[in-house]
Amino acid sequence: MGSMSWVHWLIVIGVGAVLFGGGGKLSALMGDAAKGIRAFRDGLKGEDAPKPADTPAAPLPRTDKEG
Repeated sequence: MGSMSWVHWLIVIGVGAVLFGGGGKLSALMGDAAKGIRAFRDGLKGEDAPKPADTPAAPLPRTDKEG
């Protein structure tokens, strides 16, 4: 129980090969994730929605009560 079996070593080697294996796969994956996050943030900004300063203010209803 205290030592690692051959299956554990196989998993550790497999994970290491995926993370640090040739071609910089991890950095390419992180770069793609960053591009997706940037596109999501740009989509949230929404350029086609009118800004509050650009829309005319509606007149307030009158509340004059003589009494």
